[in-house]
Amino acid sequence: MNGKTVFSIGERTLIFRLSEIFKVPEGKERKQKGILIDAGSDDCAVLDLKGEDCLVFTIDMLHRTTDFPEEMTPWQMGWMSAAVNLSDIAAMGAEPTGLLMAIGMPEDTEIAFVEELAKGMQACAKFCGTAIIGGDLDTHTELTITGTALGRVKKSQLLRRRGAKPGDFVCVTGHTGSAGVALRAIQSKKQISETILKTLFEPLPRTSEARILAQSGAATSMIDTSDGLAMSLYDLARESHVGFRILENNLPILREVREFVSSFEELMELCLYTGGDFELLITIDPQQIKKVQNICNLAVIGECTEYKNGIVLESPGCRLTNIEQRGYEQLKSEHR
Repeated sequence: MNGKTVFSIGERTLIFRLSEIFKVPEGKERKQKGILIDAGSDDCAVLDLKGEDCLVFTIDMLHRTTDFPEEMTPWQMGWMSAAVNLSDIAAMGAEPTGLLMAIGMPEDTEIAFVEELAKGMQACAKFCGTAIIGGDLDTHTELTITGTALGRVKKSQLLRRRGAKPGDFVCVTGHTGSAGVALRAIQSKKQISETILKTLFEPLPRTSEARILAQSGAATSMIDTSDGLAMSLYDLARESHVGFRILENNLPILREVREFVSSFEELMELCLYTGGDFELLITIDPQQIKKVQNICNLAVIGECTEYKNGIVLESPGCRLTNIEQRGYEQLKSEHR
């Protein structure tokens, strides 16, 4: 033991280290186990179902003190607990097939609180066309919810973080910065609309859009933006070995978000580096972009470039600035 802490290296470095420990080597053993994608490289792990389809699954843990602002209702906590998992299923282009939810809670938790929590979970699952199919209950020092989501997709339609190529368009569903400005408003005790607050408290997993994109055959890679747009770009860049040129004017930002901030720097901070939006970041074959735009509502925000060009933001005056590798992380490295 060298005494280093997890906070000294950060979440992504720790994930990489643990993934190396869990890694199943390529070859006969991996094939026999039916493992198509193992820990670390994507939003979900993937198992071969020995036919056209594969099973995708993910797990996420949320805590009362770090993940749920005091203003959230129990119903919204339940919705969020389901949404974080279902968003990962969407990022692989899969159709959700079930959720397992484990709840750890203090002994003095009121029954009505837990029932509202469960109703929120079930409402989010129903919105995404699936249901809660099981789970576990236990006592804990603070409310802790762990969800495991399952999904199914044809192997030929499976979308990953790798696959983007220079020249592909970069697209995003919905808007960016909305959840970030909602959190900023809560922290600063400023007024914000219910619409904006819901983007933070009741994020909509883009499962319907994900299926459309997967079935279109036009998407070359995909990830969800729950950790922030910038961090998601870096995750895609690392796996696909591409760079990105993002057009400042093309970022889909709600007027209320623009009006909330007092400077351009603050606006970019919210839109690039704050998490919680749960949108999909997709790269799309430029020859098929029209087809996709006719069937799915998304914004083209830039294009893939050579990896050596890095990840940059282009202003209307064609000035390029580097987008930093930072965003939401449970474990923040001391070196950032």
